[in-house]
Amino acid sequence: MTVRENTIVQRLDEYLDKTIAQKPLRQAVLRVEKADRSFCWTGAKTTLADATIQPDSPFFIASIDKLLNATLAMKLVEKGLLNLDEPISAYLNEQLTAQIHRMDGVDYSPRITVKHLLSHASGLADWIEDFPKGRPSIAERLTNEGDFEMSVEESMEYVRIQLKPHFPPQDLNAASPRIRYSDTNFLLLIAIIEAITAQPLHEVHTQWLVQPLRMHHTYFASCTHPIDSTPAPLTLTVNGKPLHIPRFIRSTYGIYSTADDLTTFLRCLIKGEVFENPTTLDWMQSGWRRFGLPLDRGALRSPSWPIEYSLGMMRFCLPRLFTPFRPMPPVLGHSGSTGCWLFYVPQAELFLAGSVEEVTAGALPYRLIPKMLSVF
Repeated sequence: MTVRENTIVQRLDEYLDKTIAQKPLRQAVLRVEKADRSFCWTGAKTTLADATIQPDSPFFIASIDKLLNATLAMKLVEKGLLNLDEPISAYLNEQLTAQIHRMDGVDYSPRITVKHLLSHASGLADWIEDFPKGRPSIAERLTNEGDFEMSVEESMEYVRIQLKPHFPPQDLNAASPRIRYSDTNFLLLIAIIEAITAQPLHEVHTQWLVQPLRMHHTYFASCTHPIDSTPAPLTLTVNGKPLHIPRFIRSTYGIYSTADDLTTFLRCLIKGEVFENPTTLDWMQSGWRRFGLPLDRGALRSPSWPIEYSLGMMRFCLPRLFTPFRPMPPVLGHSGSTGCWLFYVPQAELFLAGSVEEVTAGALPYRLIPKMLSVF
């Protein structure tokens, strides 16, 4: 290892220590890898009692799975089995989609397309984060009341009866269409993937991603097992205390993976080893649209300005106003509400992955990543 690499490792170790020193964080896995694999570092530490953590410890990847599921959807597009401009009712039964987007007396549900789901431009309420009138959100119920599960049908009924949409489905050819992050979009996308393939989602992942990309430490909660021997997963926490919600994670198609496996997936995606047509990845990275500022309680934990979104992929770059002396290069990928992230930095040819497994730390990656990039 060169002197410069030793210095980089020392600084990354310092960032790892500083990360878990921030309350309420109790654990962290951080990984940095050069695209040519000339440099790779993974750090892992925990202060949780009776907990062990290793660089290859898996963690709940939360909404990073949106990038994986969007990749599956685009593979279906390549095969001619999915049309992004078709309404979702072309693939899903009416019982699931009817009246899920009713606004000012108009039912916009038939106008929602697959592309609206992938780009968060549907205006649909977020079944996890949005608040029913006078009641807690699903996210609050999980942390305050404990574990429960909800089927896709129950979730859509909840959206239909208890929640209000935010805006009509947007014209994606307009100059500035509105977007708002909503887990409902990708829950419907999962239902479409299962309907088209006539397979449960975990089988599609296994056949199309996990096995061909050799992601041997990646598995679905209570559905599949990792192909190779894998350590116990990190403990999910809320305000530093363990949060056990296996039923909910299982019922929402939750995935566990490692920083190494996630980096493998993104590296293969960026290098053109996932799609048959190289332009498919370009399509996923076209038409970037910026989230607005959070203006209500339901949006506080969700990605917002200055994060941009295309088709299942995020782009993040701090404006020059915040980095006048050392501009931050854009990073591409996805993050999750449990303080996990998976990003590629084209300008530096770096992959960044990791997690702190804390449900109140969804914004942490956007504070941590600029600091880690400054090392390089």
